[in-house]
Amino acid sequence: MSLILNIETSTKSCSVAASKEGELISLKEVSGEKYQHNEFLYSFINEALDEAKIKMKDLNAVAISEGPGSYTGLRIGTSTAKGICHGLNIPLIAVSTLESLANLVDVSTDFICPMLDARRMEVYSAIFDNNLNLLEETEAIEVDKDFRADYLEKGKVTFIGDGVRKCSETIIHNNANLILDREASAKGMISLSYKKFSNQDFADLAYFEPYYLKDFVAGTPKKIF
Repeated sequence: MSLILNIETSTKSCSVAASKEGELISLKEVSGEKYQHNEFLYSFINEALDEAKIKMKDLNAVAISEGPGSYTGLRIGTSTAKGICHGLNIPLIAVSTLESLANLVDVSTDFICPMLDARRMEVYSAIFDNNLNLLEETEAIEVDKDFRADYLEKGKVTFIGDGVRKCSETIIHNNANLILDREASAKGMISLSYKKFSNQDFADLAYFEPYYLKDFVAGTPKKIF
């Protein structure tokens, strides 16, 4: 039996899904212009479990979207997931945010390019084939007119994620398929977390840290006179 709680907080989306044997049984999520994880995460966890008609103690694992993404969002999601795992003595599963985003593509394509909004014209991105085999490692990359040109010349490339909107006027090619309305969701984690659970591919609960990709930069504190 695998009852898994899947938590996605790497972007402005706050998303929680309960799954059983790799199938979705409940989903709670919200997305907006601001980060709302503190406001919604705990209630979404309870609501998702209630809707699935399962108790917290029945969970077999918790899966967390590991990044890259928002420093604050990743910290909130990770600390919550770790707390549940510690309390129930169950394993933690780490799922790549970009892979789970690519897993949401449901159209015919040759390549998938998930893109998460970073600074200015940068995105966090990777490249997968249509079987979710990783072809290009995750990196922070600037989007220009030659972005993913080598793959666009080979076949259809589907771009997905909240980084697509700001680059929609830059990525212009007959083989480019831009999905503008799909953001990171715990729904994309389900088959990936189930596969890891089946393979007993668990994160080290004591030492796991999110994959920030970039160092967190705090603002300069204001002086108060």
